[in-house]
Amino acid sequence: MPYSADHSQPAPASAEEVVLGVDTHKDFHVAVVLSVLGTVLGSRSFRTTAVGYRALLAWAQTFGLVRRAGVEGTGSYGKALTRQLLAAGVAVVEVNQPDRAERRRRGKSDEIDAEAAARAVLSGRAAATAKTGDGRVEMLRLFKLAKESAVKARTQAINQIKAMIITAEAELRDELAGLTTTKLLRHCAGLPDQPVTDGTTAARYTLRLLARRVQQLTAEITDLGRQLDATVTALAPELLQQQGIGPDHAAQLLITAGDNPDRLHTEAAFAALCGASPVQASSGNTNRHRLNRGGDRQANSALYRIVLTRLRHCPATRAYTARRTADGKSKRDIIRRLKRYIARDVHKIITKALRPAEPTPATP
Repeated sequence: MPYSADHSQPAPASAEEVVLGVDTHKDFHVAVVLSVLGTVLGSRSFRTTAVGYRALLAWAQTFGLVRRAGVEGTGSYGKALTRQLLAAGVAVVEVNQPDRAERRRRGKSDEIDAEAAARAVLSGRAAATAKTGDGRVEMLRLFKLAKESAVKARTQAINQIKAMIITAEAELRDELAGLTTTKLLRHCAGLPDQPVTDGTTAARYTLRLLARRVQQLTAEITDLGRQLDATVTALAPELLQQQGIGPDHAAQLLITAGDNPDRLHTEAAFAALCGASPVQASSGNTNRHRLNRGGDRQANSALYRIVLTRLRHCPATRAYTARRTADGKSKRDIIRRLKRYIARDVHKIITKALRPAEPTPATP
């Protein structure tokens, strides 16, 4: 691929439009600029720093007007660059990696991937608007990320405590046998601090350490839960009023929609993003739909747990299930339909809650 030299001045306002494609990495991004006719105008690598992001955009603008950019990994390595481009008024399109057939035909390099990203935008094959990731939904994502890791670490520590008790000395095992998890943690956290001289004292020392770790993680989980609840309540209180939707489920559905849910033009698009849309599985004389196995699986899991809660406690949902069962529908198909209905209601609430405020007219 030809290497382009730097231009000292940006393109004039009357310049033709160009399309930017970026292949993102941890330490550097590779950018390629195409003309609207698909000609490669230049390629270059930039560091993943604030200076590097500004240099990338300034370099791309020397070839023409940059209104669209295709970026790989807008939710990971390309997240910071996406924010920079959106702030500059560039529409960022989320681009998936090239398919295997294309890679086998053309080979693999960063420049080829960046060019493929730009061509996907130019042809219209890639049209998914990237998440902005700069509002309160991004706060929810960070809180939920920290909470989930703390829950996993706490579960691991509790399992380690119980595994140690099984192999401990008989005296220590008898001391801790029969205790509930709460009492076990409290007892282990209060074990005396004594010199470690043998296996038994080492076990007591380790149990005390793990129990106090669990207590610390529990405090973190409680605090993060309060942060999630407060943020969701401020952002979309109506979502928490729906039966079966708690702060964790609401946060996940908001994270899936993003800070700019207007990028999801219809409720069907949101359902597909959650993996709750029906997919045709017809062939020959068989005419049916199947479960969608794509989309955000965490959002799909949240919808599934909401459905299970409503199946237990919501009379309308139970009546619908009985009616569909009488029609010959399987439980799996009924749950799929319920997830689709919930996704429709959730999309309406989220779109209303995150709709940009109307500008206040100036006072004459």
